[in-house]
Amino acid sequence: MNNEEIAKRFEQLAQMMEIRRDEFYRIRSYRNAAEIIREWPTELRDIAAEEGVKGLQALPGIGKAISGKTLEMLERGTFEAWEKLIAETPPTVLDLLKVDGIGMKTAAELYQRFSISSLDNLAQFIAGGGLEMVDGVGEKTAQRISRSVDQWVNDEQRQK
Repeated sequence: MNNEEIAKRFEQLAQMMEIRRDEFYRIRSYRNAAEIIREWPTELRDIAAEEGVKGLQALPGIGKAISGKTLEMLERGTFEAWEKLIAETPPTVLDLLKVDGIGMKTAAELYQRFSISSLDNLAQFIAGGGLEMVDGVGEKTAQRISRSVDQWVNDEQRQK
């Protein structure tokens, strides 16, 4: 795995944790780590090969937990915390963030309050008039969300 792939996984982890409303400080640490890793000039796999976990911990904002997860990702292509999280929360919940009109707060509410975890779930929810029950979603935003979901669903059907 290269730095971009590692950073992307930590960013996805942070997004899923935020949608689940996990602890703010843990979310922020994964976001900060993703940013640092993405911009770091040396590949983490090279640092890990030469210096091990201590070399990874020398990066700013990369502590014991994140360096361990990084090393595990480099060795296995995944890490235990990610596997546990996706067992509890489907990664398709991140697709909600691709919808025009849905930000992190709305995605979190859709998942937490209405158990919406995919674009298909969202399409069914919209068809049943569910957007009227979502806090902060007015008529114009509901129309934007509906159009965007229709576009995503149609694109998926064309690809099949």
